[in-house]
Amino acid sequence: MGTTTTEKRTDDEIASEADAAGKTATDNATEDARENATETVEETAADKSGEPGDAVAAEADAHSEDAARTAPGIAAGAGAVVAAGLGLASVTGTWLGTLMAERQTVVGQINLQAHRTTDQIAAVYGTPWHTTALVNGVFALLAVIVAAVVLTRPRATWVRAVAWGGLALGVLGLFISAGMYLDLFASMPSIPTGAAPGA
Repeated sequence: MGTTTTEKRTDDEIASEADAAGKTATDNATEDARENATETVEETAADKSGEPGDAVAAEADAHSEDAARTAPGIAAGAGAVVAAGLGLASVTGTWLGTLMAERQTVVGQINLQAHRTTDQIAAVYGTPWHTTALVNGVFALLAVIVAAVVLTRPRATWVRAVAWGGLALGVLGLFISAGMYLDLFASMPSIPTGAAPGA
């Protein structure tokens, strides 16, 4: 009887120890699973928290690249418009050219009254005419230079079109100015031989 009781107790102890070991293993497995799940959640959160930062950085880079491309585009467009304006001014004439011509007319009249010159036509007409041609020629040359600078690199279609227009007007203005200065369109008026000025 005593031996049987001892054997039963031993079996009970073995069973309880096995149950305890099983529970410990289960608890350990549960804790490992929890730790793995926590690490996975933390990594996922870190990845997700990093994504908006990356998106913002990428968007900032895109904006900076767009700004870098836009600045030369704006400068080229402005240059093309300036070239076209200068070319048009060289063909139609400018306020500066008119002002300089009127000044030369006054200077010529002063010279006539002071008897510093006897060529009334050159003093009152020729010199102002040539001054206007020179001023228009300067505007035409500036138009050609600005348009040529704009056309040295690939530009937007409308920029190239405006620049080509400015270049064409500038070249036309140069021809007109040269013709005016060299009296190619009309000769300088002259007093007939034997006729006195003012007669």
